[in-house]
Amino acid sequence: MRAYAVDILAVGFFIIEWTVYAVTLEHTAYGCDSLSARMHVYREVWIRRLLDREARMVDMQIMASLQNGTAFFASTSLFAIGGALALLRATSEALAVLGALPVDFSPSPALWEVKCLGLILIFVYTFFKFAWAYRLFNYVAILLGAMPPASQRDTPEAEAHVIRTTKVFEAAGRQFNRGQRAFFFALGYLGWFVSPWVLFVTTAAVVIVTWRRQFASSAWHAMGT
Repeated sequence: MRAYAVDILAVGFFIIEWTVYAVTLEHTAYGCDSLSARMHVYREVWIRRLLDREARMVDMQIMASLQNGTAFFASTSLFAIGGALALLRATSEALAVLGALPVDFSPSPALWEVKCLGLILIFVYTFFKFAWAYRLFNYVAILLGAMPPASQRDTPEAEAHVIRTTKVFEAAGRQFNRGQRAFFFALGYLGWFVSPWVLFVTTAAVVIVTWRRQFASSAWHAMGT
């Protein structure tokens, strides 16, 4: 157990950082000022303005592009799972390559397989998030098709439909963001294949980069104007 103490600490740090970042972004007052939260506001703006239009073909085209982008990421997740499974099957070959390097980073076969299994689990989680986001975007498309005509925009039924559609739309965006976040952290997780010390560094780097995009990027500043 002592031999793997640093590995356990590194993985624990990775899990804690991912969890704290996600909770902060989605469930705290601080996260309410993130780029994603600001975009949630414009989802409702879009739906309300759509209600004023009789011709909604452009809106449906935008929805189709959102669905296609989500489907692309879901497909990419499946390819990533396949690659991680291939890496798991090629344990002996991978360890032979690592052992031939000037600095020996090769772990034990059991630890290597644990690392591969962890990567597979991350990509499986990613696939489920993107697949569910894709399904929710389909529901949003249906709700847009069921949107009352512009002549009924001031009715209670129209207001209820706008709120309903906005909530499903926000849920779809939230699931997509979680899947994309998992992809980013998967890149940080790859540092563990080199060394647990590298995992500390790559995890911190992912948190810094993703935090900056949510709270200090040019897009965040633009959405605040």
